[in-house]
Amino acid sequence: MKPTALLRTASVLTLIHSVMHTVGGVFGKPAPGAAETVALAMQANRFLFMGAMRTFWEFHRGLGLSVTIFLTAEAIVFWQLGSLAKTDAARLRPILATFMVGYIAFAVDSYLYFFLLPVFFELAIALCLGLAMVSAGKGAHEQAG
Repeated sequence: MKPTALLRTASVLTLIHSVMHTVGGVFGKPAPGAAETVALAMQANRFLFMGAMRTFWEFHRGLGLSVTIFLTAEAIVFWQLGSLAKTDAARLRPILATFMVGYIAFAVDSYLYFFLLPVFFELAIALCLGLAMVSAGKGAHEQAG
């Protein structure tokens, strides 16, 4: 498979990951019972932090939205890299390697602290990036030869 197609696949998977994270993680309602009780406690207790009154719920929401923003930005970057790969894929290999290692670390973090569904997406994205990196290298050898 060509690097462009693999990067476009990574882009779409990342955008799906972003949407699912936003709908389920950031704006999803906590389950009744213990999760709901914890969420209410996080919302009820305000404290001064670096000059601003905040709750742990606001930190939770803000960090969740930060992940959404970064996932969406990465989806756009992967699409753009797919366009660049049409003309000079080999030069993208260090960038792809960086994102691939980042997504593997993201998958480990999700496995340790969250749940399995995001792990599958993150590993699929890492696989697309790794395959794009390998196929970009093959293209460079073919052009040189």
